[in-house]
Amino acid sequence: MANEYKKTRAQIFNFQEWINIYDPETLKEIFQNKLKASGFGIISFSEHYFPKKGYTCFWLLSESHLAIHTFPEENKTYVELSSCNETKLRLFKTL
Repeated sequence: MANEYKKTRAQIFNFQEWINIYDPETLKEIFQNKLKASGFGIISFSEHYFPKKGYTCFWLLSESHLAIHTFPEENKTYVELSSCNETKLRLFKTL
């Protein structure tokens, strides 16, 4: 069975925000649900817990990626979604 290829324009749409949630389990649940509800294709997920504080996770998407980096000492988390699909990114932002 051959893979179907969808031709896309070389464009990337970005969304970045700082939020005040920094619990890893809460972040994973919130953003996994937002990705699914927006229709993103999740290829894989990876995460790393830093020895003393901090957490980073990353979803590889069929439309690019979502990365999250916590800064618990400042009660902040940085979220960045890059996507070649503007429609899905806009929907993600409204959820």
